[in-house]
Amino acid sequence: MELILNPWPWYIGGPMIALILFLLLYFGKNFGMSSNLRTLCTICGAGKSTEFFNFDWKKQQWNLMVSVGAILGGAIASQFLTIDSSVAIHPDTLSKLQELNFESAGMAYMPEELFSIQAMTQPKVLFILSFGGFLVGFGARYAGGCTSGHAISGLSNLQLVSLYAVIGFFIGGLVMNHIVLPYLL
Repeated sequence: MELILNPWPWYIGGPMIALILFLLLYFGKNFGMSSNLRTLCTICGAGKSTEFFNFDWKKQQWNLMVSVGAILGGAIASQFLTIDSSVAIHPDTLSKLQELNFESAGMAYMPEELFSIQAMTQPKVLFILSFGGFLVGFGARYAGGCTSGHAISGLSNLQLVSLYAVIGFFIGGLVMNHIVLPYLL
């Protein structure tokens, strides 16, 4: 008997995210992944040199478990619950990506042209990924949280600053995707 696995529909996944969010709110916690970097830096001793990292990291252990769960859940899903790793991409987007030399577009979630071992030896790819990572880290710190924290926790708490942050994230993504990225590749 063949096991057929399909992604969970939005009407199951969405309420599950809402349930977790309500539980976090009930216990006085805020969801966000970027705060884990601060916690890890504090655990490694960064509080000795910078005041920002000088806080009681043990109060954030629960959030580290969320990160561990996300990593383990993603690994389990990709290794054991995924039959086909191809991605359903609109044909127009697929042709646009192929124009940008992404021949593996639609075949996997992470394009080989950026994330394969061979790509990691190319200085251009390393620069793009490093600079992009720096911008994401800087943006998350400057905005006071990451996309998941602002979009899930902040907006559900009706925080105006989260609305501004999410709008900024989307504008930045659109500018990067439509204006900057074509020139980099």
